[in-house]
Amino acid sequence: MFVSTRTGEAVAVAGSGAGVVSEPRQGEQGERLEGGARRLPRVRGFAEWPRQGSPKEEGKALRTSVPRGDHAVFAPDAGRPDAVSAVVESNAGRIPELTPIRVGRMAATPFAFLRGSAGLMAYDLARTPVTGVGAQLCGDAHAANFGLYGDARGGLVIDLNDFDETVHGPWEWDLKRLATSLVLAGREAGADEDTCRAAARDAAGAYRHTMRLLAKLPALDAWNAIADEELVSHADAHDLLGTLQRVSEKARANTSGRFAAKSTEPHPDGGRRFVDASPVLRRIPDGEAAAVATSLEEYLTTLSEDRRPLLARHTVHDVAFRVVGTGSVGTRSYVVLLLDHREHPLVLQVKEARPSALLPHLAAAGFENPPVAHEGRRVVLGQQRMQVVSDTLLGWTTVDGRPFQVRQFRNRKGSVDPAALAADQVDDYARMTGALLARAHSHSADPRLIAGYCGKNEDLDNAIAAFALTYADITESDHAALITAIRTGRIAAELGV
Repeated sequence: MFVSTRTGEAVAVAGSGAGVVSEPRQGEQGERLEGGARRLPRVRGFAEWPRQGSPKEEGKALRTSVPRGDHAVFAPDAGRPDAVSAVVESNAGRIPELTPIRVGRMAATPFAFLRGSAGLMAYDLARTPVTGVGAQLCGDAHAANFGLYGDARGGLVIDLNDFDETVHGPWEWDLKRLATSLVLAGREAGADEDTCRAAARDAAGAYRHTMRLLAKLPALDAWNAIADEELVSHADAHDLLGTLQRVSEKARANTSGRFAAKSTEPHPDGGRRFVDASPVLRRIPDGEAAAVATSLEEYLTTLSEDRRPLLARHTVHDVAFRVVGTGSVGTRSYVVLLLDHREHPLVLQVKEARPSALLPHLAAAGFENPPVAHEGRRVVLGQQRMQVVSDTLLGWTTVDGRPFQVRQFRNRKGSVDPAALAADQVDDYARMTGALLARAHSHSADPRLIAGYCGKNEDLDNAIAAFALTYADITESDHAALITAIRTGRIAAELGV
């Protein structure tokens, strides 16, 4: 078991070496080794000493049972649900009147369909080869789920930024989803097939190179490696500099203050309140707003104590419902307006946390996840395990018996639209996101183990690229099936919202 020092929560990890410890023997005492050296008892949550085996060699050995070239192959099985049925099933439990918006957003492009169909892809990935090495997964690591956000000191950080589906599972799943999304985004951007293949291959190559780099570093250095100012050089993504600069400038202006200025109005009794902008933003009944506001008391208990005085200087003024994302549309999501003593706004998002779409498919890949006590907690802890720097106000709560995550809204967030990149930038973006994914996985999986499997040559890169092209074709067929179902009235969609 690996025990997270951040949370104290035990997480199963495949493999041996650093991060894998044995249960301490009852009453075990330190002993003297030959020459007088002291061997202390095993300590729960720390690696063994003397170390047993070599994670790098264990990774290499996995190539025998799961050759890297095997990752290239995929063919849907006979039991695969059809795309429209999968969309209908994924709408279960969502607010019925909002599901047509979700379907409409998924219908926009094949890339948009992929973004909303993490569960369907997980079904397929469960039938592909896996090494058995686990990591904390994003669960939805497509190319649009990387972006900029603000840190506590006002700087900008670039990393994965969506963790609704986060769960412990096969590291290959995140990489294959990223590579496939890059092919679809490249096609949408007008890139030729060779460019799309190169993007998928380069994402896998950057992942592999980054794991090899991290495997060679001291553990503490590896944990914080590849600072954002070094990322472009590390990923050889210099053609992206102009795009990243424009996104950064836009992100710095994307704040609670700006959102509140556009979305609220003065209240006759003082303070401010949200204004309707249906269907994306709408006012809600008093009882519903009161339930969300009251839930913030539970949220405060999930924060570290040093953050509570900051929120104590703010007053809760209003709550509204706000539609977000593509895959998240139809879930319950609120924005809460807080004002400080100068009536400067801080907006929190209180977003419903549903079980991970990957969860039903993990057992088929050999991964068992223990029951989750609170889905909002799962999302928050998964995010904290993967990011180098996380939102300081991340927490969770419960509203009317449903689990929610809580975070800052419009915390200087910005993102690159991979489908709008120039053809010569797609592979640069692929290398950057591949490197970021490797860094995120290395926080929960031993990079030496994964690097040992990935190796020095391009066998894995080429296999992942071949898979990505095949799966992108399947996604385009799934998207076409959804379009047909909308036209024939099988499923309702509200387009362009």
